[in-house]
Amino acid sequence: MKVIVTGSCGIVGKQIIRDLKKNANIKIIELDIKLGHDLTNEKQVIKIFKKISADSLINCFAINDHITNIQEKKNFLNYSLERFSNTLNVNITALFSVCREFIRNNSRGRIINFSSIYGYRSPKPSLYKGGHKNPAYGASKAAVSNLTKYLAIHAPNFNINCIVPGGISNKQSKSFKTMYAKDLPIARMMEKNEISGLIKFLLSKDSAYCTGSEFFIDGGWNAR
Repeated sequence: MKVIVTGSCGIVGKQIIRDLKKNANIKIIELDIKLGHDLTNEKQVIKIFKKISADSLINCFAINDHITNIQEKKNFLNYSLERFSNTLNVNITALFSVCREFIRNNSRGRIINFSSIYGYRSPKPSLYKGGHKNPAYGASKAAVSNLTKYLAIHAPNFNINCIVPGGISNKQSKSFKTMYAKDLPIARMMEKNEISGLIKFLLSKDSAYCTGSEFFIDGGWNAR
């Protein structure tokens, strides 16, 4: 099985590749801006997918602001339209381009996209010390879920699904992790490797009847 992983140098992408490589039957093809692949460049995307074929596509690339002192001081009133537009361009326009070229150049296959819990509910400013998380992030991730459903209907030879992860533990402060986990049924943030089981299921024959679906893996965050 050949699997393309976009955003392969990111936190989630690296972990998925590490876990999938444990299966000798899976060959990974990595695509990432750090490897010279600009997925916002339509001509480059067309060229890439004409050259490679694969059984599955896992899309991990996205702009997602992280907790920094600068970010904590920002709010949506002083967030530039240029940054807003750039987030949408990477997180949804480029995603559409990548999915389309994969579908165009393969007769069938599987696509796994990544949305976010923030595509369903707004981030709490209290988690960010009064600052506001990128307002385009949640909007783009809501669009990812809708695009996944659209593609599943219009490309019926493909199984196209969407994973909706909660917060992943990644060097956040102890106070942030404590506040995030408050009132969660599973009272902690997710570990990176906990996504891999769901990925393996969606790549397997066991998920043959799954398409156009959203799979929440959020420790019960959406159930609160």
